[in-house]
Amino acid sequence: MRVSQSIHQRVVVPLRFLILVGVSLAVTGVAGHFLDWPLLSSTLGPTSYVFAAHPGSEGAKRRNAIIGHSLGVAAGLFSLAVFGLWSHPSIVAQHHLVLLQVGAAALAGGLTVAGLEVARAHHAPAGATTLLIATGIAAPGPPLYGLLIGLAIIILIGPPLALYFPLARGTNRPA
Repeated sequence: MRVSQSIHQRVVVPLRFLILVGVSLAVTGVAGHFLDWPLLSSTLGPTSYVFAAHPGSEGAKRRNAIIGHSLGVAAGLFSLAVFGLWSHPSIVAQHHLVLLQVGAAALAGGLTVAGLEVARAHHAPAGATTLLIATGIAAPGPPLYGLLIGLAIIILIGPPLALYFPLARGTNRPA
Protein backbone atom coordinates (compact mmCIF):
# COMPACT_ATOMS: atom_id res chain seq x y z
CA MET A 1 0.00 0.00 0.00
CA ARG A 2 2.82 2.39 0.87
CA VAL A 3 4.55 1.94 -2.51
CA SER A 4 1.25 2.66 -4.28
CA GLN A 5 0.80 5.91 -2.33
CA SER A 6 4.38 6.92 -3.03
CA ILE A 7 3.95 6.35 -6.76
CA HIS A 8 0.72 8.32 -6.68
CA GLN A 9 2.39 11.26 -4.89
CA ARG A 10 5.55 11.22 -7.00
CA VAL A 11 4.10 10.44 -10.42
CA VAL A 12 0.34 10.79 -10.70
CA VAL A 13 -0.11 14.07 -8.81
CA PRO A 14 2.70 15.91 -10.66
CA LEU A 15 1.41 14.52 -13.97
CA ARG A 16 -2.05 15.86 -13.12
CA PHE A 17 -0.57 19.30 -12.36
CA LEU A 18 1.38 19.22 -15.63
CA ILE A 19 -1.78 18.44 -17.59
CA LEU A 20 -4.10 20.90 -15.81
CA VAL A 21 -1.77 23.89 -15.74
CA GLY A 22 -0.33 23.07 -19.16
CA VAL A 23 -3.74 22.80 -20.80
CA SER A 24 -5.00 25.99 -19.13
CA LEU A 25 -1.99 28.03 -20.22
CA ALA A 26 -1.90 26.46 -23.68
CA VAL A 27 -5.56 27.29 -24.31
CA THR A 28 -4.92 30.86 -23.21
CA GLY A 29 -1.76 31.17 -25.30
CA VAL A 30 -3.40 29.72 -28.41
CA ALA A 31 -6.36 32.08 -27.98
CA GLY A 32 -3.90 34.96 -27.73
CA HIS A 33 -2.10 33.76 -30.85
CA PHE A 34 -5.29 33.72 -32.89
CA LEU A 35 -6.45 37.03 -31.46
CA ASP A 36 -2.97 38.44 -32.14
CA TRP A 37 -2.89 39.67 -28.56
CA PRO A 38 -0.59 38.64 -25.68
CA LEU A 39 -2.93 37.00 -23.19
CA LEU A 40 -0.31 35.16 -21.15
CA SER A 41 0.98 37.02 -18.10
CA SER A 42 2.71 36.05 -14.89
CA THR A 43 -0.50 36.23 -12.85
CA LEU A 44 -1.97 33.29 -14.79
CA GLY A 45 0.58 30.79 -13.47
CA PRO A 46 -0.30 31.20 -9.79
CA THR A 47 -4.02 31.23 -10.59
CA SER A 48 -3.71 28.01 -12.62
CA TYR A 49 -1.65 26.45 -9.83
CA VAL A 50 -4.27 27.22 -7.17
CA PHE A 51 -7.03 25.67 -9.30
CA ALA A 52 -4.95 22.55 -10.07
CA ALA A 53 -3.16 21.92 -6.78
CA HIS A 54 -5.77 23.09 -4.26
CA PRO A 55 -9.14 22.72 -6.02
CA GLY A 56 -11.15 22.43 -2.80
CA SER A 57 -9.50 25.37 -1.08
CA GLU A 58 -10.89 28.80 -0.35
CA GLY A 59 -8.45 30.36 -2.81
CA ALA A 60 -9.67 28.12 -5.65
CA LYS A 61 -13.27 29.24 -5.44
CA ARG A 62 -14.20 30.91 -8.71
CA ARG A 63 -15.94 33.67 -6.75
CA ASN A 64 -12.74 34.42 -4.85
CA ALA A 65 -10.65 34.45 -8.02
CA ILE A 66 -13.03 36.89 -9.71
CA ILE A 67 -13.32 39.17 -6.69
CA GLY A 68 -9.61 38.89 -5.88
CA HIS A 69 -8.35 39.78 -9.34
CA SER A 70 -10.99 42.52 -9.65
CA LEU A 71 -9.77 44.05 -6.41
CA GLY A 72 -6.18 43.71 -7.63
CA VAL A 73 -7.01 45.51 -10.87
CA ALA A 74 -8.93 48.27 -9.08
CA ALA A 75 -6.18 48.77 -6.48
CA GLY A 76 -3.49 48.80 -9.15
CA LEU A 77 -5.31 51.36 -11.27
CA PHE A 78 -6.17 53.48 -8.23
CA SER A 79 -2.53 53.48 -7.16
CA LEU A 80 -1.35 54.52 -10.63
CA ALA A 81 -3.79 57.44 -10.49
CA VAL A 82 -2.86 58.48 -6.94
CA PHE A 83 0.85 58.54 -7.76
CA GLY A 84 0.41 60.16 -11.18
CA LEU A 85 1.82 57.15 -13.02
CA TRP A 86 -1.05 56.48 -15.43
CA SER A 87 1.12 56.82 -18.55
CA HIS A 88 4.54 56.44 -16.91
CA PRO A 89 6.85 53.81 -18.48
CA SER A 90 6.88 50.41 -16.79
CA ILE A 91 9.73 49.18 -14.65
CA VAL A 92 10.65 46.86 -17.52
CA ALA A 93 10.94 49.73 -20.02
CA GLN A 94 12.94 51.85 -17.56
CA HIS A 95 15.10 49.00 -16.25
CA HIS A 96 14.61 50.37 -12.74
CA LEU A 97 12.00 51.50 -10.23
CA VAL A 98 11.31 55.09 -9.37
CA LEU A 99 10.17 55.84 -5.83
CA LEU A 100 6.67 56.74 -7.03
CA GLN A 101 6.34 53.21 -8.44
CA VAL A 102 7.46 51.76 -5.11
CA GLY A 103 4.72 53.79 -3.44
CA ALA A 104 2.12 52.71 -6.01
CA ALA A 105 3.11 49.05 -5.62
CA ALA A 106 3.00 49.25 -1.82
CA LEU A 107 -0.39 50.98 -1.83
CA ALA A 108 -1.82 48.58 -4.42
CA GLY A 109 -0.58 45.51 -2.54
CA GLY A 110 -1.94 46.75 0.77
CA LEU A 111 -5.29 47.73 -0.69
CA THR A 112 -5.63 44.38 -2.45
CA VAL A 113 -4.92 42.30 0.65
CA ALA A 114 -7.17 44.49 2.81
CA GLY A 115 -9.92 44.24 0.19
CA LEU A 116 -9.59 40.44 0.04
CA GLU A 117 -10.08 40.32 3.80
CA VAL A 118 -13.07 42.66 3.79
CA ALA A 119 -14.69 40.73 0.92
CA ARG A 120 -13.79 37.38 2.48
CA ALA A 121 -12.48 36.40 -0.93
CA HIS A 122 -8.96 35.11 -0.36
CA HIS A 123 -7.05 34.49 -3.59
CA ALA A 124 -3.29 35.05 -3.26
CA PRO A 125 -2.58 35.40 -7.02
CA ALA A 126 -4.51 38.69 -6.95
CA GLY A 127 -1.37 40.14 -5.37
CA ALA A 128 0.53 39.43 -8.59
CA THR A 129 -2.19 41.10 -10.64
CA THR A 130 -2.06 44.30 -8.62
CA LEU A 131 1.75 44.50 -8.83
CA LEU A 132 1.73 43.96 -12.60
CA ILE A 133 -0.56 46.97 -12.91
CA ALA A 134 1.02 49.21 -10.27
CA THR A 135 4.49 48.75 -11.78
CA GLY A 136 3.21 49.49 -15.28
CA ILE A 137 3.93 46.03 -16.71
CA ALA A 138 0.20 45.56 -17.39
CA ALA A 139 -0.39 49.23 -18.14
CA PRO A 140 -3.86 50.62 -18.84
CA GLY A 141 -4.74 49.81 -22.45
CA PRO A 142 -3.87 46.71 -24.48
CA PRO A 143 -1.46 45.14 -21.92
CA LEU A 144 -4.15 45.33 -19.22
CA TYR A 145 -6.87 44.10 -21.58
CA GLY A 146 -4.71 41.10 -22.47
CA LEU A 147 -4.17 40.30 -18.80
CA LEU A 148 -7.92 40.52 -18.14
CA ILE A 149 -8.86 38.30 -21.08
CA GLY A 150 -6.20 35.78 -20.05
CA LEU A 151 -7.52 35.73 -16.49
CA ALA A 152 -11.08 35.28 -17.75
CA ILE A 153 -10.03 32.21 -19.73
CA ILE A 154 -8.12 30.67 -16.80
CA ILE A 155 -10.97 31.38 -14.36
CA LEU A 156 -13.47 29.93 -16.83
CA ILE A 157 -11.61 26.67 -17.61
CA GLY A 158 -9.48 26.04 -14.49
CA PRO A 159 -12.15 24.79 -12.07
CA PRO A 160 -13.90 22.50 -14.60
CA LEU A 161 -10.56 20.96 -15.59
CA ALA A 162 -9.85 20.24 -11.92
CA LEU A 163 -13.30 18.64 -11.64
CA TYR A 164 -12.68 16.29 -14.57
CA PHE A 165 -9.22 15.35 -13.33
CA PRO A 166 -9.70 15.05 -9.53
CA LEU A 167 -6.80 14.38 -7.16
CA ALA A 168 -8.56 11.30 -5.83
CA ARG A 169 -12.02 9.90 -6.27
CA GLY A 170 -14.49 12.12 -4.41
CA THR A 171 -11.89 14.42 -2.78
CA ASN A 172 -10.72 17.95 -3.33
CA ARG A 173 -13.57 18.87 -5.59
CA PRO A 174 -13.44 22.40 -6.97
CA ALA A 175 -15.13 24.94 -4.76
